[in-house]
Amino acid sequence: MEELIEKLHTGGYSCVIEKEGKIRTFTRRGVADLYDLYENEKAFMQGARIADKVIGKGAAALIALGKMKEVYTDVISTSALSVLREAGIPVRYAEETPFIINRDKTGRCPLETACKDLNTPEEMYPAIKAFVAQLRNKNHI
Repeated sequence: MEELIEKLHTGGYSCVIEKEGKIRTFTRRGVADLYDLYENEKAFMQGARIADKVIGKGAAALIALGKMKEVYTDVISTSALSVLREAGIPVRYAEETPFIINRDKTGRCPLETACKDLNTPEEMYPAIKAFVAQLRNKNHI
């Protein structure tokens, strides 16, 4: 995991994922990369380790659904931490925060808000899918 954390911090990546010695790096903000991995490459996620800059409740749901085995993040929301712990996924983090703030720093992350009252990753997935589709329709990701 230390190698992934080092690569995350020195490579300018949003997340770094390793499975069976193969390391992949990602650069998009938000949950876009995790969402695409879950949609298209679930097998790569299963049993993989991830180092990520920020994990909110939506990202935690995707990590749990993808059956990843270990997580490091610089910043994690309290609700994301609960999702990962409930899924039995070991988590290390530098900072826990009540919620992830939005990109404008004016309030709560919209995906964190969309998942706020949902309890399981399976319940959150349709909200995540709708959120990503809405952003892609606006050409943001």
